Amino acid sequence: MPAVPTHRRPLFRTGVLTTTAALLLTGCFSGSTGSDAASAGDGRVSLAMLQPPRSGLSPLSDDAFKLSRWSTAETLVVLDELGEAQPALSTGWEQVDDRTWRFAVRQGVTFHDGTDLTAEQAAASLTAATQASPKPRILDGVELTAVADGDDVVVTTGDVDPLVPQRLSSPQLAVLAASAYAEDGAVSPVGTGTGPFELVAVDGTSGATLDRYDGYWGDPAAASGIDVDFVPDGTARAAALRTGTADVVEAVPVSQAGLLDPDLVHEVPMPRTNTLYLNTTSGPFADAGVRAAARAAIERATLVETVYEGRADIAEGLLGPALPWAAEGRGELDLPAAGTVRAGTAITLGTFTDRAELPEVAVLVQQQLEAVGFTVTQDVREYAFIEADALAGAFDAFILSRATVLDSGDPVAYLFSDFSCEGSFNISQLCDPAVDAALQAASAAPAGPERRALVLEAEAAVLATGAAVPMLHERVVQGEQAGVSDAARDPRERVLITAQTTAGE
Repeated sequence: MPAVPTHRRPLFRTGVLTTTAALLLTGCFSGSTGSDAASAGDGRVSLAMLQPPRSGLSPLSDDAFKLSRWSTAETLVVLDELGEAQPALSTGWEQVDDRTWRFAVRQGVTFHDGTDLTAEQAAASLTAATQASPKPRILDGVELTAVADGDDVVVTTGDVDPLVPQRLSSPQLAVLAASAYAEDGAVSPVGTGTGPFELVAVDGTSGATLDRYDGYWGDPAAASGIDVDFVPDGTARAAALRTGTADVVEAVPVSQAGLLDPDLVHEVPMPRTNTLYLNTTSGPFADAGVRAAARAAIERATLVETVYEGRADIAEGLLGPALPWAAEGRGELDLPAAGTVRAGTAITLGTFTDRAELPEVAVLVQQQLEAVGFTVTQDVREYAFIEADALAGAFDAFILSRATVLDSGDPVAYLFSDFSCEGSFNISQLCDPAVDAALQAASAAPAGPERRALVLEAEAAVLATGAAVPMLHERVVQGEQAGVSDAARDPRERVLITAQTTAGE
């Protein structure tokens, strides 16, 4: 990747700025005037983000959501606040039959490398996603083909899929220029998107630089660019907001929010659940009764009040208050009875440091589990170094902060990914015929009340296995300097810096 231009303003780095030093700095700069220091009058937006790229910013991975939040890679469809599909790189669509949809590709769009958006390239991008290994999460359990027909892309699914437009809104299905795709399967978003900002440089896992793209098909960006720094350390991110080093700060830790100017802090209810995943295939939690005992041991209210300082909601299910229909339609859950835990039963509990609250949650969860007879050994690392082990079933229990409608605006994709036999993010190693049947029924239903009811039946089927213990629903805390305007506060974590966003005077 090319080196980052010198106009980038580096933020504090984990390992360079220790927690103690960060606290000293926050005290010294408590009187900072805010974005004057960050923007420096250059019209650029300085952004501190939580997690560094996991897959080299490949749009076929979760890194796609960074590209979306930077407004550099775009999709055929976007979702509005209600989760309804709206035009983007496609100007409209029609359902031809149960398995076929036709999307009209917007004319007059150019990629950042100067080539034109065509139906052929839109179809090629979708095809690359279907052939990726592993597939993007949005395509779990989905057979999809895309071909060009004139100025249209015709999308065909193997099974009836009533949510094809919503599915194509996933940032993992962004349309990039042909130059983005290498013969070895690698995909580079540098200079290959269509958004108002062009990704011009990436500095490994440290940062990225984007400049305004003057050839954008829509309204031009108000800011001249975006300077991104990846700052996994939560105290350092809060310090960046307090000292004015960053204009916009993603995911301010709850422990730091109360120390900041309240006018700079914005709580956003999130469709994100903090869940304890239990390994159903090996170790003590292969026994459903032991899983139920672990569930009964978790004191959710204590976690909310102690770790999150009340800035979260106690979980009654996998789907939280960001989806109000879930609480309204959820019936009484049929949960397995708790079994007996043999004193000293040894388990390993994993989580990661990238979300500052999770190690604290792990400490309390360990205490609660040990109170009923378990002996707990913790394994806490950065996410990039623990994900593979978690997915391989290396832990008896794993604490994860998980977005439940990240992809299509519909929770079925999340439920499939995490709890179906073929799910690509199945930390619990769960494979249950009743769960798969419930997920298939929900997946086939049309959007609306029927689908929502079936989603709740699938949720109940998952919870009945004891494979997952939902603990709380998070509210993300987003930091914005006083001079920032029109930064998006998006529950789905798809949009952050938009064409309208500005910082400073």
